[in-house]
Amino acid sequence: MSTQFKKIAEDTYWIGKIDNRQVPFHRLILAKGTTYNSYLLKTGKPTVIDTVDMEFGREYAECLGEMIDLLDIHYIVINHTEPDHSGGLAALAAKAANATIVCTEIAVPELQEMYKLHSRNFLVVKDGDKLDIGGKTLLFKETPYLHTAETMITYCIEDQILFPCDIFSTHVAVENLFSDEAGFDITEDFQGYYAAIIHPHRRYVRTLLEAVKDLEIRMIAPSHGFVIREDIRKYIDMYATLSRETTQGKKATIVYTTIKNSTKKMAKIIQDCLQENNIETEVWDADKSSATDILNSITSADAVFIGSSTKYADMIGNLENILKELHNMNLEGKLAAAFGSYGWSGEAIEVIQDYLNGTNMTVQSTSEVIKSTGMTHVEFPVRIRFSPKEPEKVQKIKNAAEFVSDLLLSSF
Repeated sequence: MSTQFKKIAEDTYWIGKIDNRQVPFHRLILAKGTTYNSYLLKTGKPTVIDTVDMEFGREYAECLGEMIDLLDIHYIVINHTEPDHSGGLAALAAKAANATIVCTEIAVPELQEMYKLHSRNFLVVKDGDKLDIGGKTLLFKETPYLHTAETMITYCIEDQILFPCDIFSTHVAVENLFSDEAGFDITEDFQGYYAAIIHPHRRYVRTLLEAVKDLEIRMIAPSHGFVIREDIRKYIDMYATLSRETTQGKKATIVYTTIKNSTKKMAKIIQDCLQENNIETEVWDADKSSATDILNSITSADAVFIGSSTKYADMIGNLENILKELHNMNLEGKLAAAFGSYGWSGEAIEVIQDYLNGTNMTVQSTSEVIKSTGMTHVEFPVRIRFSPKEPEKVQKIKNAAEFVSDLLLSSF
């Protein structure tokens, strides 16, 4: 392992940590190690873009100090707050006392709490904002959920260099920084990184593609692995291809019971979202439909949503009879999710979840979403207090429906 620096463009330097161990990362073992990439732009207002893993923060700051007086650093841009990118910020900020930290609004409290930076100056940037750093201009584009909510990408207009943090990365302890000097085709590593880190968020790749479509990109300088300066379009197009929906003919079944139509409204929001994603959807009121018809629909579906309002700490109507039948059915390979509205504590929704967990379906839960994707805006079961009128309630339901849609339509 070593911290190094290398010139990649005029007044622009890579400074990073090459970690050639087998690195534990996102419950994976990175057999080829990884590289933590940070960049220094030695302009009239010297600027650092991203840092390194927190384990190497002190070493990183010391190495950077060999290239520039840290008190001269004007800006520190943090594209993404995860500690493998922002981890060196604590050590760097302590010595770069004059630097302003540049990030999205969501990132500010995260960085303040993670690194005790409550007294530091922050510059909040929004999508499309520009920053003059003295001889070069940085353009910022927000790319939320690639792969967390606060993520953005940075583009140097004069040099046509894209600094996209996790996006377009590879997990390789690079011997030669540039992909065209690797001595092998990096496509497998590039796609492997996409599959492990980016693909669970593939819906948001559309935001990325929109953000970069009008940019002239001469170089991609990500925060892991190789810097790409040849075949730029190939790698951008690869993201477009890998994130494309390649499966068709998927079906979903929604079954519900309701008291004052609040859960019915939830079912309609789920239905609309699924259908917008070209998923054929059948909706059944368990109190007004034949149990046989409902069970047949579930049998032919790829995803099943089951919901109920709560009355006296329990489900209502005929729904439990349907749920009891599921235990005796082979539903392997289907996705399942519970939902419902409530006024007090919403026990019915949890009872439905228990029934679903008793089947051999893949039941969605907040725990599994966080462990598999790191997303915190998607919640299962989907619980809404009273009627889903407010925009945040509607969005909560859509988040869950879109997540299931992505699972159904994924090419992986």
